[in-house]
Amino acid sequence: YGGSYGGYACLAGLTFTPDVYACGVDIVGPSNAKTLLDSIPPYWKPIRNDLLMKVGNVDEDEEFNRKISPLFHADKIKVPLLIGQGANDPRVKQAEADQIVQAMVDKSIPVDYVLYPDEGHGFARPQNRIDFQGRTEIFLEKHLGGRSESFTPPEGATALLPILDGTLGKLVASAAPA
Repeated sequence: YGGSYGGYACLAGLTFTPDVYACGVDIVGPSNAKTLLDSIPPYWKPIRNDLLMKVGNVDEDEEFNRKISPLFHADKIKVPLLIGQGANDPRVKQAEADQIVQAMVDKSIPVDYVLYPDEGHGFARPQNRIDFQGRTEIFLEKHLGGRSESFTPPEGATALLPILDGTLGKLVASAAPA
């Protein structure tokens, strides 16, 4: 369970040590180091350069990027995953979630994807925060056991379910580089 870098850690854990976990919850986690860094705006160039120093040069070393990016190891995931993403995230773009969800769907690996069209890097609106927490509680009960309260999406929550409503493929296609 984690958000942002913690979301990456969740994805990395499920892909690089898949036998350790019963399930995972990723909130706005990057799935591909290269596409994450490529989405950084020009005015963040000093931050991007700093990240390249810390992460490694994924710009020039495709093999290294494939090694460290969970997207390229999605087929190793053995447990259910819940992903929450804000469509307006300026740091970890929606495409980071879309592409790993699509990879999992293509391999018939269980994944639930909740997209909030009016959120960014995390869930600022109380209705959406409560909505995702309720969905997470149900997900964890289902995959870890225990109990949960009944869940009804709160009034005003804007959750979209791209896998269930059939829009995932359109989202992935629209996020693909031209």
